[in-house]
Amino acid sequence: MFLAPIIMAAAVTGAPADWARMTHPAGEQVQSIGEYSNGCIAGAVSADLKNPYYQVIRQQNRRFYGHPVLVSYIGDLADRAHEAGLPILLVGDMAMPRGGRFIKGHASHQTGLDVDIWFRMVKKPLGKKDLEKPWALTIVKDNFLETNGYYSKDIYTLVKLAATDDRVARIFINPAIKNQLCRDTPEEERGWLHKIRPWWGHTAHIHVRLECPEGADSCVKQAPIPEGDGCGTELQSWLDEIRHPKKKDTKPKPKVKKIVPEQCIQLLQMN
Repeated sequence: MFLAPIIMAAAVTGAPADWARMTHPAGEQVQSIGEYSNGCIAGAVSADLKNPYYQVIRQQNRRFYGHPVLVSYIGDLADRAHEAGLPILLVGDMAMPRGGRFIKGHASHQTGLDVDIWFRMVKKPLGKKDLEKPWALTIVKDNFLETNGYYSKDIYTLVKLAATDDRVARIFINPAIKNQLCRDTPEEERGWLHKIRPWWGHTAHIHVRLECPEGADSCVKQAPIPEGDGCGTELQSWLDEIRHPKKKDTKPKPKVKKIVPEQCIQLLQMN
């Protein structure tokens, strides 16, 4: 492929600590490699850290890198949000300089095609200290069945803007929020809700995942989303499980260890 690594002294295995040590991108050709939850990115670029319409939080963690298509998407979303009268957006985790698995937190965000956009928006830019340790706005009640008083028209607008972009594959959101979006959207206008996928957590942000970019031969696509807006039986099954949680298996199945793509190991070995 494009990787002709200058071998580093220390052996690497693709463990989370290996990726966390990377301080800068590598690879001349931009390429998202592998699966969203088992891969990496070559030729990653940084988000715009001086954009007037969005701010990247927790920059000290170096999780503000991604595929150029992702960085372009974030900028476009911020522009559209500004035009719609929304405050400054707060951008959470993207990917590390070369992608890969985080030491803690997300299982995905590995190929430079995922980004968290917070529900909290700010009228004035946050200062350095607040960017390093921001507080999150949770918009779901403690019962995880309904949104709380912090859910707003601005948040509805943000989620809709984020979803109505052809580059987006899916957006993960808490089931209670998906339910609220379904209620707030007339049935004949629910087409965009197809991409809004219920998932555990995600009470303070949306997790946007882009499609594999055109020509990204090493990028592994996910299975397509079921047809429809997802506001019916599927969503109800999530809410039913929240109401009546299944008993946890006392003998959980052993996790199958994923094999890190060889191209990603080579990427780690580059200076």
